[in-house]
Amino acid sequence: MMQIYKVIVEAFEKPPIFYEPARQSLKAWVIYCLRDRGFKVIYDQNADFAIEQGRERNKLCFKVTDDPIDLDPKFAWIVWDSKNRTVSLTLPKVN
Repeated sequence: MMQIYKVIVEAFEKPPIFYEPARQSLKAWVIYCLRDRGFKVIYDQNADFAIEQGRERNKLCFKVTDDPIDLDPKFAWIVWDSKNRTVSLTLPKVN
């Protein structure tokens, strides 16, 4: 599981295009970067999107934000830091 998160982070270290808030939404840019890395990004009713993985079609649910305050711990979060122009990944809390 940790390997997939590592690949996700790498997708934003060298993105195919840089994020420009005036040209695209953060969610659209994140999805584009993940699809460029070969991830199957799908709709999710409770999150911004999900990534399907494996033959069992397990999915990892993600939300996207540029405000890292009060993140719901049941989701993985992709957080944009506009000051440093970097992305970080917050993993969901496991009960």
